[in-house]
Amino acid sequence: MEKLINYAKDNKENFLSDLVEILKIASVSNNPDFQKDMNECAKWIENKFNEIGLNNIKIYETEGHPIVYGDWLKAGADKPTILIYGHYDVQPTDPIELWETPPFEPTIRNNKIYARGANDDKGQIMIHIKSIETYMKTVGKLPINIKFILEGEEEIGSKHLGKFIKEHYDLLKCDYIVISDTSMYDENMPSICYGLRGITYMQIDITGPVNDLHSGSYGGGVDNPVNVLATIISKLKNEKGKILIDGFYDDVIPISEKEHKEFNRLPFNEGKFKQELKISELYGEESYTMVERMTSRPTLDCNGIWGGYQGDGTKTIIPSKAGVKISMRLVPEQDPDNIAKLFTDYVKKISPNTVKVEVSALHGGKPYSASLDSPAIKAAIVSLKKAYGVEPVYTKEGGSIPIVNTFKEILGADTLLLGFALPNENAHGPNESFDLNNYYKGINTVLYFINELSK
Repeated sequence: MEKLINYAKDNKENFLSDLVEILKIASVSNNPDFQKDMNECAKWIENKFNEIGLNNIKIYETEGHPIVYGDWLKAGADKPTILIYGHYDVQPTDPIELWETPPFEPTIRNNKIYARGANDDKGQIMIHIKSIETYMKTVGKLPINIKFILEGEEEIGSKHLGKFIKEHYDLLKCDYIVISDTSMYDENMPSICYGLRGITYMQIDITGPVNDLHSGSYGGGVDNPVNVLATIISKLKNEKGKILIDGFYDDVIPISEKEHKEFNRLPFNEGKFKQELKISELYGEESYTMVERMTSRPTLDCNGIWGGYQGDGTKTIIPSKAGVKISMRLVPEQDPDNIAKLFTDYVKKISPNTVKVEVSALHGGKPYSASLDSPAIKAAIVSLKKAYGVEPVYTKEGGSIPIVNTFKEILGADTLLLGFALPNENAHGPNESFDLNNYYKGINTVLYFINELSK
């Protein structure tokens, strides 16, 4: 290991140079104007895979953006195989005027590199590329088998990845999947994320009279879609945050004592949290900590609402239509399709006959939870402790990464979420950044991880 760590230490300039180069490529996946940049980025990765000594390298064209694959499978059948997943596409840069420096001109300030994609996810995929390079340039081989799959559509829903995985099962089959696209809990606090919430996303559309009506002439005789919508929303949760949908909690797995203990290790500061958000009070279910509410309990939130007059001044109408978009974050073992049905049935039950109520399911993704006894998680804990010099913590992510369940369902393999970003690095926002200390410590972590897993 000493030879590997010394190589990584002596090659920081090279590691940084390649990070800068990939960050210069404007690989924005949601805009056809950047198609050339998307292809350029895929080609750049292909060339880098060749440089570090991978085999079977190929750019796979899809109906959308390309998928880049490469592997090294010479460790032997008795050694584990990991599939490293990441994405080279990035979010749009709007609002551009809020960037202190151009988003595709990487700039270093206070040992952070600022650029779109620095945190999400180019900086983190480069950690793995440079770790493999370190092994190949020093000992000339790896002690485990590795496969890379880097896609260009994560920021637009990975539209074609599921189909690709199904069609290339033999190519991608593995023992474990490793994804570095999450955050550490805090600075100098390396983390293992072992769970993700799922999601059910719904829309309610309410239609009343055929057109907007004068509220003076018709008020009191015709039901108001906005009023009805407000009443429905008010009946979805009580004042203590409990969701009132019939059967909603039936499949929820309670938080275990071990999880309670791990969550209590996290240094969550409620005062600082409120100050950062500029709010006076926190909110949530009774008997749960804020960390548990935001990562390990189901939620229901209105994401957007419309209906009636929105302009300046007054316009006295009974609106013809009203609507709302609602997301519900799910925990094991809640099923998004079942929750969508429960939601629909409940809304229909509490809706009056004075208006037409339509309920639509827009999107769903299953929750994910990995066993803390997984050999990959155990190897990662040892590796993080060696690289950072402190005991790592276990965390759950409140958001959703649907592809994790896709991998589980198709390949049958668990995912290790090994993130090196920080929560305050503005992923998806202006002035996105990535701490270079975590870039280099991340490389060391993966070096240790590969060695530990080989045992």
